[in-house]
Amino acid sequence: MGGSAPRRDCHLPVETTSFVDRRSELAEGRELLTRARLVTLTGPGGVGKTRLAGRIAARVARAFPDGVRFVHLSGLYDPALVPHAVADALGLRDYSDRPALAALVERLRDRRLLLVVDNCEHLLPACAELAGALLHGTTGVRLLATSRHRLGLTEEHLLDVRPLPVPDPDGDLSAADCYPALALFADRAAAVVPGFRLTAANRASVARLCRRLDGLPLAIELAAVRMRVLDVDQLLRRLDDRYRLLTAGSPTVAPRHQTLRAAVDWSHDLCGEVEQLVWSRLSVLAGSFDLETAEAVCGGPGRAPAPATPTGSGVPWTAAPAPSAPARAPDPARPDGKLPSTPPPTSRPAGTGGRRTEAGGPGAEPPGTMRVLPLELERSRERGTEGAAGAEEATPLHPHDVLEAVAGLVDKSVLSRETDPRGGVRYRLLDTLRDYGLERLRERPGEEHATRLRLRDWLQHRAAVCERDWFGPDQPGIVARLRADQDNLRAALDFSLTTPGEALAGLRLAGTLWFHWHACGAPREGRYWLDRALDANPEDTPERARALWAAALLAGCPEDLTRGRRRAEQARDLAHRLGDAAEAAHAEYVVGVIRLFSDDLAGALDHFRAGVARGRVPGQHLSLVGLDRVELACALSFLGRADEAVAVCEETRRLCAEHGERWVLSYVERMLALAHTVKGDWRQAERHGREALRLKLAVHDILGMGLTLDLLARIAAERGAHEHAAVLIGGADRAWADVDSSRWGSAALNATRRGSEERARRALGRTAFRRAYERGAALALTDLATHALRDDEPARRTPGQARSSSPAGEAVPRPASPAGPRPATSPAPATHGPDTVRLTHREAQVAELIAEGLANQQIADRLVIARRTAEGHVERILSKLGFSNRSQIAAWVTAQR
Repeated sequence: MGGSAPRRDCHLPVETTSFVDRRSELAEGRELLTRARLVTLTGPGGVGKTRLAGRIAARVARAFPDGVRFVHLSGLYDPALVPHAVADALGLRDYSDRPALAALVERLRDRRLLLVVDNCEHLLPACAELAGALLHGTTGVRLLATSRHRLGLTEEHLLDVRPLPVPDPDGDLSAADCYPALALFADRAAAVVPGFRLTAANRASVARLCRRLDGLPLAIELAAVRMRVLDVDQLLRRLDDRYRLLTAGSPTVAPRHQTLRAAVDWSHDLCGEVEQLVWSRLSVLAGSFDLETAEAVCGGPGRAPAPATPTGSGVPWTAAPAPSAPARAPDPARPDGKLPSTPPPTSRPAGTGGRRTEAGGPGAEPPGTMRVLPLELERSRERGTEGAAGAEEATPLHPHDVLEAVAGLVDKSVLSRETDPRGGVRYRLLDTLRDYGLERLRERPGEEHATRLRLRDWLQHRAAVCERDWFGPDQPGIVARLRADQDNLRAALDFSLTTPGEALAGLRLAGTLWFHWHACGAPREGRYWLDRALDANPEDTPERARALWAAALLAGCPEDLTRGRRRAEQARDLAHRLGDAAEAAHAEYVVGVIRLFSDDLAGALDHFRAGVARGRVPGQHLSLVGLDRVELACALSFLGRADEAVAVCEETRRLCAEHGERWVLSYVERMLALAHTVKGDWRQAERHGREALRLKLAVHDILGMGLTLDLLARIAAERGAHEHAAVLIGGADRAWADVDSSRWGSAALNATRRGSEERARRALGRTAFRRAYERGAALALTDLATHALRDDEPARRTPGQARSSSPAGEAVPRPASPAGPRPATSPAPATHGPDTVRLTHREAQVAELIAEGLANQQIADRLVIARRTAEGHVERILSKLGFSNRSQIAAWVTAQR
């Protein structure tokens, strides 16, 4: 498969607790997938559908050469985004203007993979449409769905996931250990009461408890956590009291729903008052979250930063620091869990409030900062309880209170703790518990509105800080952070664009994320949000100017360029009317890029030469300053002025080095490779092309790697390394398949590829060329990059080989400039770089075995260690290197040899 979805790739959720045996369901699920292309696991909430789907997928993964991908829908509420979520899980970056679902089907037409689509029940029509389109438009794609309700397609096969079987507590319990429900309770209880096990003395009580809980895994897990303070008989008595209370009030509710509701109600009642409040407020978070986000969302009025306010002055601003409560001694322990009697005071951060001051003074604009407008804490406090007349006064919480509540909720299994690929800690509410918390939140008038405002304002602040820091060394961390927050960003944008009076804030957030949409692999979704936000905000504002040029930058195909240029020019004119020089400069960059796309080389040269000569205007983002120079070098190279292009690139490379920047630098290196190709200096061209590829691999820039592989294939063919060129052509075609297999119809880009192929095919012969081409097409992108970076085939120029007379035989691609950056689609290696990482001796052994292609069990057998120990080593290696899959480890090991 293409680089963004390597062969045999299996992206399944990491299991943090043991899996209780469901042997019959596993066997039935595997059997169904052998004869049906759509299998839906149905059952009530909390029954274990997601875990079972993951296990089934892992068991059948070897049957799918193009891998298994898991699509999480629990945090998605907009049906239009379902195809986007699938494309994102597959790593597909679509730049076309075709309907999202049609584009997805086209990309998957020839692939053999399994899609696990989790939590379909709240998006049934959209999921049914997705499944139908994939079933009818592809031949090798199979779907495994989980839902509380069937999708309703005739091709659908159902697997009913039932609660775990429970033995009769009054019968023969000699074989009770074989019952999964009792085994689950014992396993989870042992986690909180070390040494707990089923005995003759407690089997009957545990069986009675599990029967009372109808064998529902989630209910059993919630009850087992209480073993920290109660014994089994006490658990059973208290649960019986809760169950009787619930059934007395709701006699018409289905029994299994009553059971789960009783267990969740009981867990809620056993939480302290602060924990209950934090649980309800966290329910507005659609995805996982970190502690900072929890503190901002749960803090109460004035605890989270408010969105920026347009001024139209054109004066640059910096992001104010995230507001924090004044320091105070930790509250004395409150075993009763009551709320603090006096809310902590809040205050405006000292200093300038975010406005830029004299150079070097407080609030001075750091290098690379794009204009970020001030954070209005007073406005946030004023709006904190809006949304319902006469709303209860929201209770503010100190960050210490939130931390203690989060810790308590983790202990009670209400929150699950996760580790992200970079080693950070995040938390998640299970869907059932999130729904329950939201129900509780809505019982407090005005609380839901106020809490969603705090979430949106916090994410605006985070996006602004990420934008400010983008031209710097933490780009991989920023990519990882925003991808982890993706579901919450979607929820915040949807809230803003569907809530009266909040549309401008939605436009602001969508525009602030321009670099995320453009550089982190989300062009289609970026266009979706920017188009919605622009339609909702027709007024002339700085936010509209920003959104117009950002939408133009994401123009996805030749047909979209006309509208893109019109929008960029509108943005430029509006920014000039508002006196906003920075936004005008950003819009000018986009106008110039589209001129380059449109083959107006002389006009683009004049445009970028004027922009570079003007210099950086206050507030202009350094990424776009650097890209102005990259595009100038590109135009110079295409016009045969290679020496001038090299001089521009060297100056830009120094700028990137000063800030530790890699994304723009990768394009600078590629432009140097292009310029030296124009000069016929193949050795220098290859050196810079390899460095460009290495940098792009670090940020997993799929499009950039496709462009660079095309250029390296050209260089290899020119130097006489024909087999190497054929391998690179095959790999480049696979990378382009995830972007646009026609290379946007660019005659020059396709001419470059055809020229390389013709030269290599002529030298190798048709059979040898096809063999090498298919070898490259079969490689995962990380393996292909490793192959390209190896100097194992001495390049040579054949006698009489002439230097190319054309400027690299390459012209402007559509829709991305040959230099212009495109997506860094996934979290990249840690900012310190994998080359500086020191693995322990055992970790180095495990990494070598991964590079040999061994699975975890094989590694365990080879090293004579437990499988779980081997898995732990693999997770630590991934964390240390900042990687997300085993292929990247293998590529890294190969590169170190």
